[in-house]
Amino acid sequence: MFLDRFIQHIRFEKRYSPHTVSAYQSDLEQFMLFLNPPNQPVQVTTPTDISHHDIRNWMVQLMDNKLLARSVNRKIATLRKYFKFLLQEGIITTNPASRINTPKVPKNLPTVVDSDKLTGMLDGKMDAANEKIFTDDFAGLRDKLVIEMLFGTGMRLAEITGIKETDINLYEGTIKVLGKRNKQRIIPLNNELILLLKQYSGAKKSENFHNNSLTFIVTNKGADAYPKLIYLIVQKYLSHISTQDKKSPHVLRHTFATSLLNNGADLNAIKELLGHANLSATQIYTHNSVERLKSIYKQAHPKA
Repeated sequence: MFLDRFIQHIRFEKRYSPHTVSAYQSDLEQFMLFLNPPNQPVQVTTPTDISHHDIRNWMVQLMDNKLLARSVNRKIATLRKYFKFLLQEGIITTNPASRINTPKVPKNLPTVVDSDKLTGMLDGKMDAANEKIFTDDFAGLRDKLVIEMLFGTGMRLAEITGIKETDINLYEGTIKVLGKRNKQRIIPLNNELILLLKQYSGAKKSENFHNNSLTFIVTNKGADAYPKLIYLIVQKYLSHISTQDKKSPHVLRHTFATSLLNNGADLNAIKELLGHANLSATQIYTHNSVERLKSIYKQAHPKA
């Protein structure tokens, strides 16, 4: 099915992030499994055997399995990219995914956490048992740094796991981030984050890890941090300040952007900090700001 050739193409020629490559590969493997279920005779052996009916039937199955429209659209986008590659390579003559209409995605507002509660936790607030939320050992310092970096820079999950020691310039107070489409950007660091970075660097050296990982964020044993670790860290600590279901690194990215906008930051500046390709992706945060104004209005206006 030329899957390996396509994966090599997006990994080495397009230079997609490991997280994106993994997602593409998973989507395609799921689709191929749908086409050729186990314990049944193989019916689809080449890409030319695949029709738009196969793709539509897969999409219907995904929706029947209660997969969100946004996730379905992402999987169909993967197929479009895959078949476009096959078309360019001369393996197929038509793109079967081009005739697919994807489900409409509801425009939900970005999920955020209370920035005051988040700041209080990072500033050393105790938990319900009057104990420190972040422990004083290496793991506790690392976890605090992860939360502080995500909230203080608005990085994506794939970006924070890719940060190297050489990307951090404490003298200039900046960090270099490699974002989507291999696009680099420079993000300024606040003073508290700079201090925490110094503390973490010292603690990391004191641990005397033997693998000498160049990745800045590491596990308790000094190995490269991986996406699931970052997820678990965020979920653990956001549970102290929020009861909402969604507790992911992207929630902190949304909170970063919304906090900047609420405090008067220019939308174009937020766009550059987030690494968005166009302003329309950033404008969704203005809706959160409008919701905040509505809340203030209801509380303060006598006619509200």
